[in-house]
Amino acid sequence: MNGRHSGRPTLEEVAVRAGVGRGTVSRVINGSPRVSDRAKAAVEAAIAELGYVPNRAARALAGNRTDAIALVIPEPETRLFAEPYFSDIIRGIGAELADTEMQLLLTLIRTPKERSRFGQYLAAHRVDGVLLVSVHEDDPLPDLLEQLEMPAVLNGRRSDLESVSYVDADNVGGARAAVAHLVARGRRQVATITGPLDMYVARCRLDGYYQAVGQAGLDLPQSLVAGGDFTEEGGRRAMRELLARQPGIDGVFAASDVMAAGARAVLRELGRRVPDDVAMVGFEDSAIARHMDPALSSVRQPTEEMGRTMARVLMEEIAERASVRRHVVLATELIQRDSV
Repeated sequence: MNGRHSGRPTLEEVAVRAGVGRGTVSRVINGSPRVSDRAKAAVEAAIAELGYVPNRAARALAGNRTDAIALVIPEPETRLFAEPYFSDIIRGIGAELADTEMQLLLTLIRTPKERSRFGQYLAAHRVDGVLLVSVHEDDPLPDLLEQLEMPAVLNGRRSDLESVSYVDADNVGGARAAVAHLVARGRRQVATITGPLDMYVARCRLDGYYQAVGQAGLDLPQSLVAGGDFTEEGGRRAMRELLARQPGIDGVFAASDVMAAGARAVLRELGRRVPDDVAMVGFEDSAIARHMDPALSSVRQPTEEMGRTMARVLMEEIAERASVRRHVVLATELIQRDSV
């Protein structure tokens, strides 16, 4: 080629120069993580040498691509902006997509009308894939995504038989460790504030509570379980309900740090000292846990890493068009602070 090139360089020429297949070049251009560092470096060097510029419009048209991903959160704005969990997930997703050409579209679904409108948007294939955060058991969106054969990754899952790709945390193990920690510190009337039980994550954390109670040989009444909704006000209501039923409570496992903050406020109002009278453990290890007084012991789940992993798995599904679904469960860790 004597150092010169006539006409626009092609994908095939980049592949020859890099010594790889055409598919590998395509994966590098599309930001797929399923490429070795060595092959990626060779492709990037060949692109620079040849001056190759991807024709994005033609590539999108030929591959039926939009270069856009929808991040769907079926919750009201009040939860989105009040709970650190959502901002951490979004931060992780954004960080993973930063070096790709993908546009991230945030969509809130609060009403059946909005859900129907978004379903029509998906049916028109306006996006290449979907990331769904905050999964409720009766949400029809995952089934619609499967029907449309739309690449999708859930944050959490609807059940242990989930058929869509998902990234989750070890909610059962984390909750079990939290309650075992309370019991090991001598607490015998350990209550729990659950999340909404139409969410698998909330049921898993409740299962972890029951497992720890059973392993400790405690015969605790059902009145020590109160339902919450992952909000601060839900934590307040549940704590008042628990104390009305069982005034002798000496430990509380809240299924989220936000609910723990609400429960802590009620205990303070009633003159109950933490941890002297009532020890507490939350879940998520958010900024809320670290800033409470006293600082809240909490189960750390790698929320930002969950967001990164969701984006990475989705990019792989989009690039490979594979029918194999991936199920990823990340480890949790109990962080001990002054509330126990």
